[in-house]
Amino acid sequence: MEVNRTDTLERQWGASVSRSSRRLWSLFKRQPVGVASGFILIFLLVLALAGPLVQTHDPISTGADGLLAPSANHFFGTDPTGRDVFSRTVAGARISLMVGVGVLALVVVVGTAIGLIAGYVGGTVDLVLVRIVDMFLTIPTLLLALVIVSALGPSIPNVILAVSTVQTPNLIRLVRSVVLSVKESDYVTAARAVGAKDIRILWAHVLPQTFVPVIVMASVILPQAIIAEASLSFLGLGVPPPEPSWGKDLSDSRSVLATAPWLWLAPGAFIAITVLSGNMFGDMLRDVLDPRLRGRLRA
Repeated sequence: MEVNRTDTLERQWGASVSRSSRRLWSLFKRQPVGVASGFILIFLLVLALAGPLVQTHDPISTGADGLLAPSANHFFGTDPTGRDVFSRTVAGARISLMVGVGVLALVVVVGTAIGLIAGYVGGTVDLVLVRIVDMFLTIPTLLLALVIVSALGPSIPNVILAVSTVQTPNLIRLVRSVVLSVKESDYVTAARAVGAKDIRILWAHVLPQTFVPVIVMASVILPQAIIAEASLSFLGLGVPPPEPSWGKDLSDSRSVLATAPWLWLAPGAFIAITVLSGNMFGDMLRDVLDPRLRGRLRA
């Protein structure tokens, strides 16, 4: 009896793995660029998490061998102070993804909560919140982030707070628009008719309808947060030295652009690959999760 049960479980597991493999292969055939971008993001995440194991040198330790060309000992060469560029690039990935994930978490939590309240409560509350959001949207995002970081001082938490502040209004408007359409639906009206409380309606009926647009928006926020962090660090208002940062390393390479191209090539390439992969992966999520596009994908 126990053997038969084990065999059944093994067959069910095998069938589940087979179905998952077929779905992944089908998705890859429809969206090869998006799937490849997802694997690149996973690779970058693993690289960031395993940074101390991958780094060949201390990323903040200076030395006498400045501006060495790429070699077997220094894969991406060294900077003017003798620091290993490869190790700094790997460590910079950890900083950039830390900022990106921190911004993403803060924006999703705060933006979804405010968007739910504004869209569901309506009236004066909605009017006031929308006007505040519109005020933030009229200010250029980088300028607003620069003002916030300048006032608070350069540090990783302050960078996360500044970038989150400029990214949250877009998510608030998105969630609010979804809530405005969902709260008038028949099943929400029926829930009110049977005496369901507002908090129950929000949690069980309205919030789940925001998951798909929020997930798609999140895939756009992550690369934008990485660009914002790199821009702030490039201007000297991001991650404080000597901590490695892609943007800071790009800024430091300006004086030797022609004589030492490896200094800007590595961080610049990592920024471009990360942002491009994030955008392509976000496009795939939108196409896969948006019900209006599923028929077109199957065709």
